[in-house]
Formats: sequence, structure tokens, C-alpha cells
Amino acid sequence: MDKKHSDNYKQLGLNIAYYRKSKGLSQSRLAEKIDISRTHMSRIETADCAVSLDIIFEICKTLEIAPKQLFDFREI
Repeated sequence: MDKKHSDNYKQLGLNIAYYRKSKGLSQSRLAEKIDISRTHMSRIETADCAVSLDIIFEICKTLEIAPKQLFDFREI
């Protein structure tokens, strides 16, 4: 992951966590639904790793949101 985009990854992770919680899902349950480990899900939400578009699309499908919603970054 390129450090120059770390703020964007943080925002993305925060948005994923927000929408996940709004659907009443734990990290473990969301990870199970999209076929990744809970550890990987945690690392995505905490901006500890890069995330592929394939996983982003699976997250959006599972959370029933448009991808653009995850990229609607607010000031932190």
C-alpha cells in the first residue's frame, strides 16, 4: 500500500465499518459473507492493507450499497 494514500484508505475503512455496523454485521460475519478472513476484514477497516476492487464490490453487494458510498470521504 502506498503511504501517500493512507488517509484515503483510512476513510474507506471508516466507511466500510459504518455501513457494516448500520446493517448489524460483525466483522466476522461480513468477512464470512465475502469469503475473506476476519483478520483481513479488520486490516481493511483499519487501513493496515490495500484492498482490491473485487473485495470492494463484494462488500458493497453484501451491504447493499453503491461503491460510490464507500468513497464519499468526509473530513477527519
